Amino acid sequence: MVADITNDLRRYSVDAQHIGHAFAALHGLNPTDLHALIAVMDAELLGDPITPGRLGEQLNLSSGSVTALIDRLERAGHIRRDRDTADRRKVFLHYADQGAALAMSFFGPLGRRTDEVMARFTDDELAVVHRFMATTVASMREHRDAIRAARAEPPRRPAD
Repeated sequence: MVADITNDLRRYSVDAQHIGHAFAALHGLNPTDLHALIAVMDAELLGDPITPGRLGEQLNLSSGSVTALIDRLERAGHIRRDRDTADRRKVFLHYADQGAALAMSFFGPLGRRTDEVMARFTDDELAVVHRFMATTVASMREHRDAIRAARAEPPRRPAD
């Protein structure tokens, strides 16, 4: 069963990458652009909007590269920058309405399919799946960070 799960995860990962790349190609985005949009979306879903500095740390980009990336995504209508109301020096990145509409149009059918699949499982089963997935994601990120450290990639300074 462990081998089957490992193979399922690999196939899921490859298929998810193909779908993401199709969205990126359709909208003139490169892989880093797509990763940035996912990071912005994830931060918003957690209720903790991402800053340019945190985005750079997450993507392992220099502050200059992050600025160019944000400028490009903002010009294309995918994201917007908002200043913190308490500290005007701080900037938060958010999905722009146009970008969210494009993503919803493209990924909406996949979301409906996912909802249909999850409806076939009990809450207890979904709780186990969620625990497994959350633990797997944490392990994957630890491995990613170890690879970065082994390649001697310097940690990026926050740009905020």
